[in-house]
Amino acid sequence: MPTAPATSSAEQLPPRGAAVWAALDPVIGAGTPLRVLDVGGGSGMFAVPLARLGHAVTVVDPSADALATLARRAATAGVGDRVHGVQGDGDLLHEVLPALAPGDGYDLALCHSVLEVVDDPAATLREIAGTLRPGGQVSVAAANRAGAVLARALAGHPVEALALHREHEPADTRTRLAVRRRFTPDDLLALVEGAGLRPGPWRGVAVVADLLDAASGADQGAVGALELALAEASPYREVATGLHVLAVRP
Repeated sequence: MPTAPATSSAEQLPPRGAAVWAALDPVIGAGTPLRVLDVGGGSGMFAVPLARLGHAVTVVDPSADALATLARRAATAGVGDRVHGVQGDGDLLHEVLPALAPGDGYDLALCHSVLEVVDDPAATLREIAGTLRPGGQVSVAAANRAGAVLARALAGHPVEALALHREHEPADTRTRLAVRRRFTPDDLLALVEGAGLRPGPWRGVAVVADLLDAASGADQGAVGALELALAEASPYREVATGLHVLAVRP
């Protein structure tokens, strides 16, 4: 059983993720151990805190190195028995996970910073939706196009910012910039609905956290509180670094 409120773990993490943890709190802090699937969960930034709350977490990630780090981190935290790593891709979950009985499945799935880099975001979300039990939920977080445009502009790269606004990378920067998809809120909601999921309200992730100079000395608790206040408020959420939505499988 979870031994501490969900927010106690969230408070130990960087404030840029405060909005995601706040959205998950009602799900993970209800007092019932959950079966959680973390797709692309890498070294366990979410998996280990969730396991410390008493949940059983399966992490699917293509990187063997990340999964090794996950195992070490989980063991150090004393939750190695509740964290299971599986090497594989998010769009091939039916091949790397055991077959699920009808009506069975995961209570919660995480799809964070995955849709930007997979070959087919729609196929990946469909695969994730297929692992959920009826009534199960998926937490989807992805990069926000408007936030990327603003960040490039503030960093002194107006040509790159304009190219992103026009939905392409400038040719002369492709060799030095990692190509990642960015989404509008409508894009993300359409993907979620296309996977047969019912989305809740969307929120901004890292509305201000990524704009603050790490050397500024800003109180991290205050930054986290500001993130929570702005996450669902317009016009602030529209220019956040990321987007987040919690959706349910009917």
